Amino acid sequence: MLNQLWGGIYNNQVGTHEFVDFCRRVGAEPLIVVNFESDGRKYWAVSPKGDIRSGDAKEAGEWVDYCNSPSNALRRQHGVKEPYGVKLWQIGNETSYGDAIDVDTAAKKTLEFARAMRKADPTIDIIGWADSGWAGRMAEIAGGELQYLAFHNGFGPGGQDSPLRGIEYRKDPDKTWKYFMKACKAQQEKLDDMRRQVAKYNIPIALTECHFILPGRNRCEVLSTWAAGVANACILNVHERNGGLLKIATLADFCGTRWQNNAIMIPVPSGRSFMMPVAMVMSLYRKHSGKEGVEVAATADGLDVAASRTGDRIFLHVVNTHRTQSVKSAFQIQGGRIAGGRVYWFDLDPEFEVFEYRPECTFPNESKLDPNLAWTFPAASVSAVELTMGPV
Repeated sequence: MLNQLWGGIYNNQVGTHEFVDFCRRVGAEPLIVVNFESDGRKYWAVSPKGDIRSGDAKEAGEWVDYCNSPSNALRRQHGVKEPYGVKLWQIGNETSYGDAIDVDTAAKKTLEFARAMRKADPTIDIIGWADSGWAGRMAEIAGGELQYLAFHNGFGPGGQDSPLRGIEYRKDPDKTWKYFMKACKAQQEKLDDMRRQVAKYNIPIALTECHFILPGRNRCEVLSTWAAGVANACILNVHERNGGLLKIATLADFCGTRWQNNAIMIPVPSGRSFMMPVAMVMSLYRKHSGKEGVEVAATADGLDVAASRTGDRIFLHVVNTHRTQSVKSAFQIQGGRIAGGRVYWFDLDPEFEVFEYRPECTFPNESKLDPNLAWTFPAASVSAVELTMGPV
């Protein structure tokens, strides 16, 4: 069918089954967004050929039933006996962007949708759209049925003199680096704004879309640079430090979307798939993370740090925000003793570009901490530090 927003044709080769199967294979939790009456946009509700594109609360409830009911006849007819058990469902997407629908109408409709969906499966978690200052009113009207309030954030190229356009980034590496480092501050400001909006309500927030939105050819090549990887690592650290409120946080997209911000590139027609810088960082953090947040009391100048723990192990995600300067730092834990540790890190040149499968570059280095429990973080590096606690 015709893609009314981006142009081109949807071939619909990927449906519910393929999506959930992919999520299971990579160890991810599927999150499905239902058609929220075309988010109030009448020009999307009906295609030029007359096809109905607007989904109502009844359809949303039927989709939940299709996924989660053990006895759903249509799913079983499709050859899938066991339910998918999809837990996360979002109602609407960027509904507040524009003036097609007001917040009160959207909140009342959200309540209608949520009740129809929960009737199909009372155990699901429902995410309501709450960006553009909608959080408070959405919580007041529909909060009783919502487990999360959703918002999005993107990082554009900046003004016309920005190096994050086309191949301008190659002309002045220092300028490119400074532009990338601004994204971390912008992300914290957005989270601070959402925190203020939901302060009176006991509903956590969900950042269900977050990425750089940069112009280029088929994709913006600056996102292949290690500088982009460092910037994304800083954004991930912001997410981690706000984990008490921010319970779902996405970053970047996979190749195959219409966006120009890919986390993984799959060569066509042949070759080995490989991770781009943002995926390298995401993989590093995923493998070296704790289950509980830990406060960072102090850091050396230029280091951006987020911390977590699981039992007697402390995990530090450390970004050296200096482009050309290394930083030496020692580790201390208040009220505890460090028995030892290891460091896993990337320290590529910020101008290095990932365009092919290069395991010597796209997989992290590893080393044991020295007896003095100190480490020199290379310039423009992203590191995961694992510290093991010993008896005091």
